[in-house]
Amino acid sequence: MKKYFRYLILMAALMAFITGCGSSGNSGSASSGSAGVQVEAEALVLWDGCVENPLTGKLDYSADSVGNRPVAVMVNNVSDALPQYGISEADIIFEVPIEAYLTRLLCVYSDYTDVPYIVSVRSYRYYFATIACGFDAIYVHWGQDESMMDYYYSLDMDTYNGMWNSTLFGRDQGRIDSGYSTEHTSYFDGTLLASQMESDGVRTTLEEEYQGTVFNFNDASSPVTYDGVSAVDVNINFGSNTAELVYREDTKTYFKYTGGQSQVDGITGDQLEFENVIILETDMWVRDDNVHLGVNITGVTDGAGYYITGGTAQPITWSKVDEDSQFVFYDADGNELEMNRGKTYIAITRTGTYTIE
Repeated sequence: MKKYFRYLILMAALMAFITGCGSSGNSGSASSGSAGVQVEAEALVLWDGCVENPLTGKLDYSADSVGNRPVAVMVNNVSDALPQYGISEADIIFEVPIEAYLTRLLCVYSDYTDVPYIVSVRSYRYYFATIACGFDAIYVHWGQDESMMDYYYSLDMDTYNGMWNSTLFGRDQGRIDSGYSTEHTSYFDGTLLASQMESDGVRTTLEEEYQGTVFNFNDASSPVTYDGVSAVDVNINFGSNTAELVYREDTKTYFKYTGGQSQVDGITGDQLEFENVIILETDMWVRDDNVHLGVNITGVTDGAGYYITGGTAQPITWSKVDEDSQFVFYDADGNELEMNRGKTYIAITRTGTYTIE
């Protein structure tokens, strides 16, 4: 699944896809020159410091960031904590139930040097940590499930916990002044993370087996669609939280709603939108403490689910062998799933809790 050195892409694909990294996108002299000159000008935008983002496949990633470790942040998702800050900048967002079948988000950012200010950050759950492990990510949370701390330490992850760090974490004064409950005011200042990691001597470079893109992205000039299964309105009922993903033909993306309201970033005002929506089915149960959930994520080899993109959907199967392995998705023929380039939303839920229309 991990693709090595996939940065030599056919020029036709580049011309169909590139939006310009570190550039205004002005093709300048191309308007008065030949078609050949225009292609050359566009190509220079790519090679002027732009490569493939390992989490989205988009050609908008700084070459200086290649090999940098990603960051996975636990984010509160109850209605009283909305809107969250910094979530629109995430490349991949997982939504998974916690106790009482409320949900939390795991927001994954591709580069530890480019993480925003995030509110509100919440506590560790063991299955979110196993997701982060599969990305070789820095795992960020505030607090912990004390009953699973032995497992937490066994993962030997690089983590930052707001309970033990006052440099990167604190209480957002604006939220306090607005009357939010204390647990909904916790921030993680990702803009300070790079210097903190350097000071702490935390490894900044991905292990070799995690280099390359995390998914099997398509040729940028040939978007993936599937005939016969319409998917313009996706509804997920996790139990106490709901999610809706609505497709817009003009943007070719799915816009996210939660609890019937647009889910927006409180800093940018942007509604969450994704090129890819993935639903993964798995077993969930209330653990022996009668509070916390158990969620079966590791040791799965033939889980069921759906891949949704471009207004269409197809059934898939999925695997995640152990904590250190990434998710792998397979199409109906058993081949590794080919995905469109762009941001991805992944819902992990129980069978029978969603509809696709």
